[in-house]
Amino acid sequence: MNRLWVRLSLAFGLFIIITMLIIAAAAQALVHDGLRQSFLRAQLNRPNGMVERLANYYQENQGWDGVDSFIKRAQAFSPFGQSQGVQFILEDAQHRMIFHSGNLAKPLPPDFIVTALPIRVNKEIVGHLLAATRRRARPTFPQFRRTPGESIVEWISGLLFGMAIIGTVVGLGVSVLISRGLTAPLRRMADAARAIGRRDFTQRVDPVGSEEIQEVAHAFNEMASGLEEAETLRRNLVADVAHELRTPLSVLQGNLRAILDDLYPLDKAEIVRLYDQTRLLNRLVDDLREVAQAEAGQLQLSVTSTDLNGLVKDAVDTFRPAAEEAQIDLTVSVQKGLSEIPLDAGRIRQVLNNLIGNALQHTPKGGTISVSTVGNDDAVTFVVRDSGEGIDPQQVGRIFDRFYRTDSARARNSGGSGLGLAIAQAIVKAHGGSIVAGSDGLGRGATFTVQLPRICSAGRYPATIV
Repeated sequence: MNRLWVRLSLAFGLFIIITMLIIAAAAQALVHDGLRQSFLRAQLNRPNGMVERLANYYQENQGWDGVDSFIKRAQAFSPFGQSQGVQFILEDAQHRMIFHSGNLAKPLPPDFIVTALPIRVNKEIVGHLLAATRRRARPTFPQFRRTPGESIVEWISGLLFGMAIIGTVVGLGVSVLISRGLTAPLRRMADAARAIGRRDFTQRVDPVGSEEIQEVAHAFNEMASGLEEAETLRRNLVADVAHELRTPLSVLQGNLRAILDDLYPLDKAEIVRLYDQTRLLNRLVDDLREVAQAEAGQLQLSVTSTDLNGLVKDAVDTFRPAAEEAQIDLTVSVQKGLSEIPLDAGRIRQVLNNLIGNALQHTPKGGTISVSTVGNDDAVTFVVRDSGEGIDPQQVGRIFDRFYRTDSARARNSGGSGLGLAIAQAIVKAHGGSIVAGSDGLGRGATFTVQLPRICSAGRYPATIV
């Protein structure tokens, strides 16, 4: 009973039943004796009606002689007559029958009802007009052809009454079919939602039905696609975390086992190698913690008024020895007179280190890396551009996804966790800014553009402004 299609069917059915009851009541009223007699009386008594014309005939002829032919002619142009189930009887003032239009005899049969109207001339009753109609207690079942002696009103009444019964039955059946058809897309979405609840994220629904249901179907499919992608990222996350943890843990376990078996001496050089592996583990754990904080909106900021030009120069100077060793030309270009802006210097330095470090890893010997700053009244921007491997245009939109690698084998061998760009994006967004990657294609270098507002809008991230 609580199902939507049942409720819709009941609502449609109730509306249909009420409508058909009104039609049936109208059909019943058409043949109701009292209503018919009132209508008949009004028509006979109207100006220039049958009663007035008979009174004029009596006055002109000083009696009822020859009235038979007059009544017959009047009936031919009257809306009433035997064809309509009405029979007329004319009586004189003493109630003696002068004319009757049918084969009725007095007294009239009990299944007839009579409407008697006095005929007056100069306020004196000179006769009586009796209109006899057969009683119709209820309308008959519809007949598509009128039966002999049945009036048009009786035929229409019966037709309406029968059509009301047929319409009710057909309407109720159609309402059930329509209701089930309207709710069918919702049932399919419910089934698909249950399948998604069982972690089958491949489920999709066809956007059919009304415009509103199609919008819901499109939204459902978008949600399912997002969940499927999130599940894929989750599985990749688990696999990548397991892989990243396995390498240092394996080195630690193997070296410690070798030390216990007296295969390796317990000297400082070996301890340094073990310590490096713990640093790798610590870095991965820190990266995962920062990603989790960013996704939960809990990335802490300590905002101070900072000289971005100085911050960029310091970051470039940090990587200059590594660039010279790799024979890569690392240059910096800053806009003079760039005023200080509110930001978390440590976090933005982290972004710079990640972008410049990635550029060094992806730029071959003899390549170039340039870092520049520019500003206007609303925002400041720093750009890291390299002439390295470049990015496939189909992958540009996904490189900020956590653990996403354009070359997974190379990144793992080099020890990258695949979280750096995801963390950088979270930091920039926490400042109310934006970070965009661009590339003309593989082998044509890459460009990363970071824009920060002059007024720090930390958004949903907690910030401490110093």
